[in-house]
Amino acid sequence: MDHQYELMASSALLLGFVHGLGADHLMAIGALSIGLPGTVRRTRALKVAVSFAAGHAVLLAVGAALVIVAGWSLPERLDRVGETLGGVILIALGAAGLWMAVRRKLYGHKHSHGHSATSHSHDHLHWGSPDQHPVPHRHAHVPTVLGALFAISGLRALTLLMPLGGAASGGSLLVLLGLVCLFAFGILLSMTLFGFVVAGVLGAPRVAAWVGNAAAVITAVASLGLGCYWVLSQLI
Repeated sequence: MDHQYELMASSALLLGFVHGLGADHLMAIGALSIGLPGTVRRTRALKVAVSFAAGHAVLLAVGAALVIVAGWSLPERLDRVGETLGGVILIALGAAGLWMAVRRKLYGHKHSHGHSATSHSHDHLHWGSPDQHPVPHRHAHVPTVLGALFAISGLRALTLLMPLGGAASGGSLLVLLGLVCLFAFGILLSMTLFGFVVAGVLGAPRVAAWVGNAAAVITAVASLGLGCYWVLSQLI
């Protein structure tokens, strides 16, 4: 029995890890991480990946747990809506990134926190004219929100991998909820590792000097293409 639980746990973790490496997820993280020359920062890429992963994993874990406990059955339409929404978001990110790269309106800005000796600062990317800087932090949760929105399409598939709450009780229900948490942790792990990869590439001194605008254009075009494919695949 212990061997069976270990197999289920490792399978849930592996499935979550693989799910986190979905092309749409990685493309969204890349589109949110890359800016113009001089504005790309290693910490930003990693923060975007972790925030996106957290939003994605939390919504999947909480949503699946509610479905399992309540014994609900999610409609198949939810998958199509989620996939279409993810495609639309990719198109929007690609279009915005391409337009900003062409117009060169993406710039870096350093926020400072605190006024004492323990104060610290960190970089942010902003769009528009530097003299029209937006209200601080109003954009801080965008990767988290987008990560949660991308999770909608996977919610039904996750609940179909295991019996619903009506068929489980007591210890078995706790096991199911534990598997959901492991699945979510696998997502967080893979997306965070991808963030380290992106951060390492963009933060390399020899790369950062020339990769900025070209990488932004390539990523934007790829995001547009993948988003269009995602939407069209749901309409056909």
